[in-house]
Amino acid sequence: MTRSEVFAVAQMGPVNLADTREQVVARLIDMMRDAHSRGATWITYPELALTTFFPRYIYDTPEEYDAFFEEGLPSPAMVPLFDLARELGVGFYLGYAEKVHQDGRTRRFNTSVLVGPNGDLLGKYRKIHLPGTKEPIGDLEFEHLEKRYFEVGDMGFPTFKTPSGRFGMCICNDRRWPETFRVMALQGAEVFMLGYNTPTRNIHHHEPAYLREFHHRLSLESAAYQNAAWVMAAGKGGSEDGFAMIGGSMIVAPTGEVVARAASEDDEVITHRCDLDMGAYIRRSVFDFARHRRIEHYGLITEQTGIKVPE
Repeated sequence: MTRSEVFAVAQMGPVNLADTREQVVARLIDMMRDAHSRGATWITYPELALTTFFPRYIYDTPEEYDAFFEEGLPSPAMVPLFDLARELGVGFYLGYAEKVHQDGRTRRFNTSVLVGPNGDLLGKYRKIHLPGTKEPIGDLEFEHLEKRYFEVGDMGFPTFKTPSGRFGMCICNDRRWPETFRVMALQGAEVFMLGYNTPTRNIHHHEPAYLREFHHRLSLESAAYQNAAWVMAAGKGGSEDGFAMIGGSMIVAPTGEVVARAASEDDEVITHRCDLDMGAYIRRSVFDFARHRRIEHYGLITEQTGIKVPE
């Protein structure tokens, strides 16, 4: 008998600077109710879901940018989502900007939280692969300053026991690094949840818009297949105060096949009934890690970051 459950992914349309937390959370609540009406037991929301993607803007002091951060878990803005999860029996992944007082200082992270269908906190993840720059480049249409506002995550890539199986979390640029998913797969993750905010334009070099979405999809498909796991990917789409985001939210099966994809750039819920045992044959054959991995030859992956050509 297979384990089969309906999973949902909630794409968001634009979240503009003028939008309040209350307005945004009302949209998230509507999508959770929609997912529940279709029988979903889990829903994945985007990265930094409660605000606009503020790292595109230049702020110089915490007094300017702290308005985008949440304190406490749940933060006041999140409480309605935790309450509704408990009421409906729908678990969720939510990305947000986290401000904490830790190790005697104030720290800020790009974070996601995993909440169970009973409204209980199951786990937290802090983004590791921060893209962009710390200092503004200037003369650009917009900036990408995640390194300015966030520290590199300090929790590794943990996985979490849930009523439905073992889940892992990552955020946006993490999806482009295969090590992200392999570390979680080695801990038995059957589902990867991730949110993202990906601009249509790559400000660092010319890249056709179609390649932005293609590379996004390629990352998810390969992660699903090479780790025999489901991928739930929720993004923002449309134009946030004039800055375009790719959308393209999707659910990918362990075979690497896209089984559901958002058709718009607006708030949109997609669902799929997921057989959580689907990847078992892949884990027994091509990607039977215990039989086929040869870690004695993988040392460079952790010993070295940049490319060094042997002499």
